[in-house]
Amino acid sequence: MTQTSTTGAAGSGRTRRDPPHRGNPIVRFFGPITRFFEAIALFIRQILDELRKVVRPTRHELVTYTSVVIFFVTTVMMYVWGLDQLVNRLIALSFGK
Repeated sequence: MTQTSTTGAAGSGRTRRDPPHRGNPIVRFFGPITRFFEAIALFIRQILDELRKVVRPTRHELVTYTSVVIFFVTTVMMYVWGLDQLVNRLIALSFGK
């Protein structure tokens, strides 16, 4: 024997609404404000949790990474400077000074 449930059936056409809030007017007024500040507090807690997961490099790693970046940038800079000099000479040869 199978049982079917009619709650939440598609096409029932009925929507459930909460009754209007009849309680303390102070609670009704400060409810959204309280939820707003709770959301901000949750956001800050999540930020702090994520910051605790950050792995900071050691001094040796930092010096190594910095050296690699400086070397790479210098190498690319010299390459671009060389291409610029080559193009300048080719233009000077073709158009004359």
